[in-house]
Amino acid sequence: MLSGDAYDLEPDADLDGFTFRGLDLSGRDATRARFLECAVDDCDLEGVTLDGARLLDTTWRAVRAGAVAAPSSTWRDVTLTDVRIGALSAFGSTWTRATVTGGKIDYLDLRESTVEELRLEGVTLGDLDLSHARVRRLVVVDCDVRRLDTTAARLAECDLRGARLRAVEGVGGLGGARVTSDQLLDLAPLLARHVGLVVED
Repeated sequence: MLSGDAYDLEPDADLDGFTFRGLDLSGRDATRARFLECAVDDCDLEGVTLDGARLLDTTWRAVRAGAVAAPSSTWRDVTLTDVRIGALSAFGSTWTRATVTGGKIDYLDLRESTVEELRLEGVTLGDLDLSHARVRRLVVVDCDVRRLDTTAARLAECDLRGARLRAVEGVGGLGGARVTSDQLLDLAPLLARHVGLVVED
């Protein structure tokens, strides 16, 4: 693999087999860039712009950032491990065969995105925003999720049993998800309110 530096991140860059290790990449603009078989390891990504970027067969490990902007981006066969990101704004993006393991993301914004096979394992999530998204084969394993938003989402074959949910918005969009009986009990008041059910003893 080739050793990359901050100046390799630029609009429309075509990056094939690059490794970025231990670098300050903050503020770089990689709009519409293509990353193929790249590795980003222990880098500062604060304020990096990935609008319309394509990340293919690429790994991120131990990266950190307050905010990363990646609207309309493509994530295919990617792995994110032990990342610490305040806000990953990837609304309108496409995720295919992606895995996020460990670490913390305060706000994972996948609004209006298309997700096909996404595995979240051992991640601490502040907000997971799936509103207006089409999601198929999302698997959540051993994750804390402070807030899940499925407003107007379309879910299929989604397994949320491994999510410790604190708050859910848009419960009407949960159709197609698998939950535990304990999770169902926690969701019961929200579901009742959604369908206008009056519960009286």
